[in-house]
Amino acid sequence: MHYFDVFNGDADGICALQQLRLHNPIESTLITGVKRDIALLKQVNASKGDHVTTLDISLDKNRDALLALLDKGVTVLYFDHHYAGEIPEQQGLEAHINTDKKVCSSLLVDQYLNGAHRLWAITAAFGDNLHQSAMDTAADLDLSETQLEQLRNLGTYINYNGYGSNIEDLYFHPADLYKRLHPYANPFDFIREDESFSILENGFNSDMTNARKVSAEASSDKTATYILPDAAWARRVSGVYANELARENPERAHALATLKPGGGYVISVRAPIAINTGADELCRQFPTGGGRQGAAGINHLEEADMDKFIQAFQKAYDG
Repeated sequence: MHYFDVFNGDADGICALQQLRLHNPIESTLITGVKRDIALLKQVNASKGDHVTTLDISLDKNRDALLALLDKGVTVLYFDHHYAGEIPEQQGLEAHINTDKKVCSSLLVDQYLNGAHRLWAITAAFGDNLHQSAMDTAADLDLSETQLEQLRNLGTYINYNGYGSNIEDLYFHPADLYKRLHPYANPFDFIREDESFSILENGFNSDMTNARKVSAEASSDKTATYILPDAAWARRVSGVYANELARENPERAHALATLKPGGGYVISVRAPIAINTGADELCRQFPTGGGRQGAAGINHLEEADMDKFIQAFQKAYDG
């Protein structure tokens, strides 16, 4: 039997795998990529009797590849919180999918493991901008404010590392970052001992300084749209900056459009935290769009369609 671990390259995907492999260490083939590279199951070259664990990637975006694996007799354990569409009722699939806006994939794994490695689930929830869910999950652990801040920063930095048009934009390949995390059952030990934490922290602070200098292209009490330049720092920071804007203005929806090297835009949308819904429905109106209720995106938007997107964004939230 061969094992494959397929996971989103953001904080949620990485920390979900961290929990599972701390609990059940196995040798596996790692398949991941930049955060928006979610059609990952098609990369799995598995045979009958093999096992695939899938973490934090949309079933709807991987449906054909999933069905092909199941038809071959591959077993699949699936954790996710994105829009899934109809979940197949097929032998070999064990699906833990919950699209509730307060849930992320790592919190689903935490439930599955009965809290065995909860500090990593809390880290992931912070990274996924689910700060209240992270605090609720941490409530019984008697963590200090300093410790909570450390986990919040770690989750943010791991998430930050996943954003980019390609692997070259990132500080660490997500598989390599996971390998750096994996020896640490306790995230506080990783923060203290591994140099990658300070590398990400310094990069994050520099990129956020650049992002905060960008003024909104259009704004109202209920919506704000930002356009970021074609630059590696902008591609890296688009998601975490959108998260920061959402927290600072919880009644307002935010859209960040980042110019791509070959033309067009990558779009990040954050619903107002006060309602935390509608972002996925908005983005699915456009090709390559998807995500979850509170946070979604479009992998490629033609420049000619920007006005159409802004109109749809404002209609969704200004109205």
